[in-house]
Amino acid sequence: MKAGLFYYRVMAAPKPSILIVDDHPLFREGLRAIITRDGRFEVTGEAGSAREALRLVRRLKPELIIVDISLPDRSGIELTSELRRKFPESRILIVSMHSKIDYIAEAFQAGATGYVVKESAAERLIDGLEAIAGGEYFLDSCVSHEVVKRLMQMPAKDARIADPGYGSLTPREQEVMRLLAEGLSVKKIAEKLFISPKTVENHRANIMNKLDIHSTVELIRYAARLGLIDLDLWR
Repeated sequence: MKAGLFYYRVMAAPKPSILIVDDHPLFREGLRAIITRDGRFEVTGEAGSAREALRLVRRLKPELIIVDISLPDRSGIELTSELRRKFPESRILIVSMHSKIDYIAEAFQAGATGYVVKESAAERLIDGLEAIAGGEYFLDSCVSHEVVKRLMQMPAKDARIADPGYGSLTPREQEVMRLLAEGLSVKKIAEKLFISPKTVENHRANIMNKLDIHSTVELIRYAARLGLIDLDLWR
């Protein structure tokens, strides 16, 4: 080494850590592959339920958390709200099959900082992670803080839906009910939720029993009365 010259070893900055929360192993594997291929983030854990997610967040302290809305033990919206209360330093990106404004509003109200629809995850996931890691809000493209604030100022769904019958449904039953009311077949619902048609039928029977509803037409009217579906879908 020549006199007067000093050499420094430049240490690479640690990659932002990510926890993936989704109850479908194949979808988690797909998200991990997208993230690994990009190389700017590191997946440090995966969870298939809300309970497991809370345990792993406590242990791993990930900077970013990807959360699906539909989880087996509780909704991803409820999980997001609890994560924000207990781990406010983590940023949460919702990845969901739902693209309606009510789901998006609920997600941001619960504390999410980003929202990506599953159909576009392959193209937009990294954009979403980049945005929330940098302190931005994300909705399949960077959106202004003012837009998200307007979403957050919308009345919370729980405040609008005070019906005791609807409240008696589990998060999964509420989801199945909305899809049935929107006109999806049992087969289509099973494909969307990655469950069997038989399971959908069981949920449908439980929903009808709890709500004392006896036909699909009654179910549609009930959902419309609560503001869960757009009546234009049926015109």
